[in-house]
Amino acid sequence: MAPRSADASRKTGETDISVSIHVDGSGKSDIATGVGFFDHMLDQLSRHSLIDMTVRATGDLHIDDHHTVEDTGIALGQALTKALGERRGIMRYASIDLAMDETLTRAAIDVSGRPFLVWNVSFSSPKIGTFDTELVREFFQALAQNAGITLHVTNHYGANNHHVAETCFKAVARALRAALERDPRQPDAVPSTKGSLKG
Repeated sequence: MAPRSADASRKTGETDISVSIHVDGSGKSDIATGVGFFDHMLDQLSRHSLIDMTVRATGDLHIDDHHTVEDTGIALGQALTKALGERRGIMRYASIDLAMDETLTRAAIDVSGRPFLVWNVSFSSPKIGTFDTELVREFFQALAQNAGITLHVTNHYGANNHHVAETCFKAVARALRAALERDPRQPDAVPSTKGSLKG
């Protein structure tokens, strides 16, 4: 089977992003965005999805982290779209409840070609260290929109904001891993009665 790998880049007046992914990897990551907490979250996304990722980003961090985080999500989503092609042979659907200490978060995914985000996550603080907690949603919005996936994320409970954010990334990673697995019963079929998962 053809390797599911792709590169994507995005250069604007605000950011310069380059991304390389291998869907059938082992979760190796090489991440440098200039935003420490975000690098940590992307490491989790790679490790638990088993998608190898190299991410390089420079942005207008003297303003804030928003453009760097959002544009990285856009580039990663575009790389996923390229790597998956017609999305033949994938399992397509997956969901998981992921626990981390006192926190429980659910992610459900449909790799449908139709982008949609349902976000039921709130934070008790606007910051985790220097990182704006609202940017967690911004990242997943950009990822879902550009990867052509329907993504539902719900935090059931959690007291620690770092844990809430981390379970979002880990739950989405595990759901992605399951949804992108090759289906041995229909390895060359598009899993849709429409015959297409391109929206």
